[in-house]
Amino acid sequence: MTATKTPIVLIHGLWMTPKSWDTWAAYFEARGHRVIRPGWPGIDDREVDDIRSNPEALKGVGLAQIADHYERIIRELPEKPIIMGHSFGGLLTQMLADRDLGVAYVAVTPGQPAGITTLPASTLRTGFPILSNPFGKNGAKPISKAHFHFTFGNDLSRAASDELWEQFAVPSYNRVFFEGVAAAFDEKGGVSHVDYAKADRAPLLVIAGEIDHVVPPAIGTAIVKKYRASGSPSLVEYKEYAGRTHRIVSQDGWEEVAEYALDWALEHAQA
Repeated sequence: MTATKTPIVLIHGLWMTPKSWDTWAAYFEARGHRVIRPGWPGIDDREVDDIRSNPEALKGVGLAQIADHYERIIRELPEKPIIMGHSFGGLLTQMLADRDLGVAYVAVTPGQPAGITTLPASTLRTGFPILSNPFGKNGAKPISKAHFHFTFGNDLSRAASDELWEQFAVPSYNRVFFEGVAAAFDEKGGVSHVDYAKADRAPLLVIAGEIDHVVPPAIGTAIVKKYRASGSPSLVEYKEYAGRTHRIVSQDGWEEVAEYALDWALEHAQA
């Protein structure tokens, strides 16, 4: 590894572990970067089967606790990293950008911060198994194979999607989903609040997939529009990929997306 190359922090999303980043992590390491990909608190470095059989540590954990967890890790690094996050990890990336922790940020099919009310029907469907039971707000609900097929494997046969469920899927952090939806209608007080007008935020790239059911392009474009409408001079750009699902970081053709994300981050990284 070349010591002068900027380190990269990868943040996974809901129902996933750091294993979901195997593809991009190997690619970035091959290009000489140190890659740090911690699990959310409760997932940490545990294996998928272990989390499924004992999800207690996931219960009651919310967005602020997860963001604080990553902030502690990032502040221990010898230099500011490039920060990339997928799905709810993309929302966390924006929250960490608000704390000025990186030199560039890439939010891949990201959840929206507080104040963005765009919630397409397919997005609400992905959250229905969790949101339909408010008494389970602090629970950790498994994702069924059928629901995984809708959320992550909608470009695949059911059998192929089920194989990926076996490798990657873990229970949810229910509280995170409830907080994300509530914050959409509470820009100032929502847990996922960010300062859209922040003038000194390092550059941010938002990536969307055309056929993503969880975070359709309508959400990605709404996020970018909100930042740009704030009048902040900080750079925010948008990139959309045809035929890509919410599994964009491992779906066939992931190399194209990973290469673009890294090249963009390196080109625009804040000195």
